[in-house]
Amino acid sequence: MDTTPAPDTTTDTPAAEGHTTHGYISDKDRYLARLKRIEGQARGIARMVDEEQYCIDILTQISALTSALRNVGLGLLDDHMRHCVADAAQLGGEAADAKFKEAADAIARLVRS
Repeated sequence: MDTTPAPDTTTDTPAAEGHTTHGYISDKDRYLARLKRIEGQARGIARMVDEEQYCIDILTQISALTSALRNVGLGLLDDHMRHCVADAAQLGGEAADAKFKEAADAIARLVRS
């Protein structure tokens, strides 16, 4: 049996790299409230399908849901750039390179979605 402790995934970077919290932590309650509203929207869309409502009305709600999720993603990305990437940039070296690549990859995923 492997007794190696699991890596700490509670931070964006290890404490030795500059911080121990996620960039969004100060807005956590706001993000959770927005995500709960989004969850309600998704349930509403499912209900609309179940009730066989008009296709365009369902598509309108899907568009609103997609926009809401994109806005949450953009907010999280902004927090990540201002907190985690900025901290890594101050340290420089491989940590900074890794954070910049990670952010660029996240931006690419958001753009494709």
